[in-house]
Amino acid sequence: MWFRRDLEAVWKRNTSLPVRILTGVRQCGKTSLLTHLAPRGWRVVNLDDFQLRALANRDPAMFFQLNPLPAIIDEIQYAPVLFPEIKRRVDLWRASRRGGGRQDMPQVWASGSNQLLLDRSVKESLAGRASYFTLHTLSAGELVRSFPGFRLETVFLRGGWPELYLDPPLDPIGYLNDHVRTYVEKDIVLSAGIQKVGTFTEVLGLLAARTGTLLNASSLSQECGVAVSTILEWIGILERTHVLLRLAPWHGNLSKRLLKTPKVYLLDVGLASRLQGWSEPGPLLRSPQAGPLFETLVFGEITRLRDHLAKSWQVFFFRTREGDEVDFLVMDGTGGIVALEAKMGIHSIEPVELPRSFRREFPKLEEIAVISYGGDERRLSAHCIQVPIAGLAAYLSRRLS
Repeated sequence: MWFRRDLEAVWKRNTSLPVRILTGVRQCGKTSLLTHLAPRGWRVVNLDDFQLRALANRDPAMFFQLNPLPAIIDEIQYAPVLFPEIKRRVDLWRASRRGGGRQDMPQVWASGSNQLLLDRSVKESLAGRASYFTLHTLSAGELVRSFPGFRLETVFLRGGWPELYLDPPLDPIGYLNDHVRTYVEKDIVLSAGIQKVGTFTEVLGLLAARTGTLLNASSLSQECGVAVSTILEWIGILERTHVLLRLAPWHGNLSKRLLKTPKVYLLDVGLASRLQGWSEPGPLLRSPQAGPLFETLVFGEITRLRDHLAKSWQVFFFRTREGDEVDFLVMDGTGGIVALEAKMGIHSIEPVELPRSFRREFPKLEEIAVISYGGDERRLSAHCIQVPIAGLAAYLSRRLS
């Protein structure tokens, strides 16, 4: 079965540069996507294979002699010496083209699940030669599109991990526990040179427990016994590796905005639920954590749409000292603004009014959308519309460029 991904259309349009790099967490579907989109006859080379990896690092020219381009190179971060060789081939092709030659463009599609290792080599080596894309786990919209009658509560325990939907009997608890052990405790920890593996994992668990809330690094520091600077460094690492994101509060003054306290969200709600210890959807949805987890799901959906559709949206939350708050503010950079409120409900959704302080800040914005767990898109009041999370992509596409 193939899950049609939102990134596909963007990938097909961006063909100007010979090298394309796709990043994202392990098991989010990068290799499957590239294999699905590649023209017939392309070679797929996976550097998880230790022998291929050793050859690539020992003799990159021989590696490409045995694995000629065009090709898909999976987990390319394990062979950083390939990047100068790819650069050399691209530059030779460009020089040949300027001289009237007809040499084929040396196309490389590469994937990497370890952003830390990629950052050390690829951007410097392939500047001006590569396009970059990010793939996340499946969005709620992609799941609803792939499975007619899809029940959204499934996503709270399984998240967006494709394998858990391709193989329904697969135990999500064991699968996500293995993900933490392999991706977080091995890939991320070893690449970042983190010594306190247990404490790092503990911090991740505490962040999962606080997903959708204001980040309090001092509290985390006291609970775990590590310095605030270390906590912030680890959060930065988790951001770069697509595990979580900080959401900044809106402020018209950029300098003041950077000094204000952000919220923190895990990017996959299934991983957040697993780290919180949930194993059944019923108790989870009746718990006080249901609201923050649904808000996490909504934020993840916004992030997926932005990255998979290659949008330059900026996302903030709005909060004043007086307690006025709007969950999400999405801006497209051309004057388009959307205000979103996450509400864990279906038919009992009440209309929401934009706070007066918000209207003073954004006088031209007259509508707030309540993103609900289910139901249909419908007008709740003159200035409020209900949008089910499965319809969020369509709503944002109408309102933003």
